[in-house]
Amino acid sequence: MKIYLYDTDTDCIGTGTLSSAYIQTQLEAASGQDVEVHISSAGGSAFDAIAIYDLFKKYPGNVTIYVDALAASAASIVAMAGQKIIMSKYALMMIHKPMVGSGGNADELLKDIQMLNVVQSRLAQIYMDKTGLDGVTVNSLIDSVTWMTADQALDLGFIDQVEDYKAEISNSAIIKQFTGTAPFFYRRCINKILNNHTNMNIENRELIDRNTSVLDKIMNFFKKVVNKQTITDKGALHHAGDLDEGTDVYQDEDMTTPAPDDCYTTSSGQKLSVASGRVQRVTTDPDVEPDAGDDDDTPIEALFGSKKKTEVQNRVKAIKAKLHAQNALLAEAKAALEAANNRLHKTREEVKNEIRSDFTPENSRRSNKAKTEPVPFFAPQTALAQNAVKKAVAK
Repeated sequence: MKIYLYDTDTDCIGTGTLSSAYIQTQLEAASGQDVEVHISSAGGSAFDAIAIYDLFKKYPGNVTIYVDALAASAASIVAMAGQKIIMSKYALMMIHKPMVGSGGNADELLKDIQMLNVVQSRLAQIYMDKTGLDGVTVNSLIDSVTWMTADQALDLGFIDQVEDYKAEISNSAIIKQFTGTAPFFYRRCINKILNNHTNMNIENRELIDRNTSVLDKIMNFFKKVVNKQTITDKGALHHAGDLDEGTDVYQDEDMTTPAPDDCYTTSSGQKLSVASGRVQRVTTDPDVEPDAGDDDDTPIEALFGSKKKTEVQNRVKAIKAKLHAQNALLAEAKAALEAANNRLHKTREEVKNEIRSDFTPENSRRSNKAKTEPVPFFAPQTALAQNAVKKAVAK
């Protein structure tokens, strides 16, 4: 649906077919379908412009604004309501300070000034919301009565696109350019080819889009062929090529999300240390023997069907990876228990020797030197000799 806000000899923004009440009836008739609004207006009522702006903003359908010739004053406010604003390369846009025609005493004039300042702040906010410019810049443009060409309005952010009227170049147009001076018989044959074979008349852009789509499909196919996945105790790791140190690993099949930092265990017992989406270290548990295969030679297809083969194999690998991880934890626990058991069987003297301190208090008579001095030859060594010395000293 198209809505035209074109000035007439009697109507401007706020009156007749350019009033907010009339625009409301047109939007109700549109019933949510997309709307094109064409503007060619010198302005009018600022309050009606804000009301129309609000109607367009709340409308559920898509609103595209076209500035066909002029969007000045209040009409520039209406233009800011479009989801997309397109301005003719020959059109103009103008913004300025709001005005009021009134008279009265000084108090009444001061009230008008206050009202105009408040209105300008609201109009400036609408321009700021659309352009992203700061308040100082927008108000300076308003105060200066700024006229903008389409290119200037685009640079400042007041519009989204400049409408140009150049014909789009297609393959057929290029061919006709070089065959225009050919004899009539040849030109007729060429025109038949162009008209009958539509592929010759497809625009370059469409051909590029089609080729790009086909290439994307081919690349996605080869990605799935080349990319590999390794089942671990914490889910599948996707990677390209062999899984070695320095290999990038991902948690999704499209290989866009890096794998979280963690330690992973594969179904073959390998331990992978992953950091920043890359394998940092690969270790193999020496106690783990390579898989010798299942004792039952019955093919998986015969048990579950060919469609379930990959799913069952991945499930088996995941179970093996978890078993290897659990076995590693059990081995660590076993080693810790053996160390604790050995400590329980130590003698009292061995424990005392372990907890003996070498700390020497400050100003103590003991010294490290004293520990290395040889025992005097007369020092009693046995308990019997020590008792004898004590008795002799007591006498």
